Amino acid sequence: MKLDLAGKTAVVTGASRGIGLEIARALLSEGAAVAAGALHGSAELSTLAEDSEMTVVLEDLTTAAGCQALVDQAVARFGGIDLLVNNVGGVHPRTKGFLQVSDADWQWALEVNLLSAVRATRAALPHLIGRAPSAIVTVCSVNATLPDPGVIDYSAAKAALRSFCKSLSKEVGPAGVRVNTVSPGPVETALWLGAGGVAETVAQAQGTDPAHVRAAAVAGTPTARFTRPDEVARVVLMLLSETAGNITGTDVVIDGGMVTTI
Repeated sequence: MKLDLAGKTAVVTGASRGIGLEIARALLSEGAAVAAGALHGSAELSTLAEDSEMTVVLEDLTTAAGCQALVDQAVARFGGIDLLVNNVGGVHPRTKGFLQVSDADWQWALEVNLLSAVRATRAALPHLIGRAPSAIVTVCSVNATLPDPGVIDYSAAKAALRSFCKSLSKEVGPAGVRVNTVSPGPVETALWLGAGGVAETVAQAQGTDPAHVRAAAVAGTPTARFTRPDEVARVVLMLLSETAGNITGTDVVIDGGMVTTI
């Protein structure tokens, strides 16, 4: 498949590791220039940026100022923006139940999983309209439609994120900007499998082993495995490309068949 992303400029948020890092890597391999935003850098991101068309911007992307700084530096370096990937996200399993989820917990979940994308999109949209046809892809989650009390605030924030993207697609479609989401199930990232990640946190609460939690997360799904970050990245690139030029307002689920409804 010919994606025709060479010469395009992409802004990728949450790019230091996991899905965001793989999206940045895939974009560079297709010949796109990348402005990679993250709160903290990583050795992998620094290596990727060496001798490539990439600029790394370290900012707090849950803030309007941080998002604006990322966009401004992308425009200053590359002259404009054609593509935006909203990938900032995070989850804290709520193992003690709803009554122990504070207002501060709810605010954190909304800032990280919803408002980060709202703010990055607000900063980038004038440039995307100016360079149309252009595209936005936002990394959502199967929890947007599979609400889970163990991640109650995360599920609510992701549902709101999907609704935001769907609404925006209707507004900016006539201006030549496509807006889509991808919704992974469990992915082989530090968020799930790293120290302090979902598997370890849930295992500690249940008095079991993280490997058991990992296996249970995909038990009964048709593929019986976690999704790899690079698999998510390839779907994101397809949606960014004009190969998918009449796809907008759509959510693509990448979950190994976890969602069983039609």
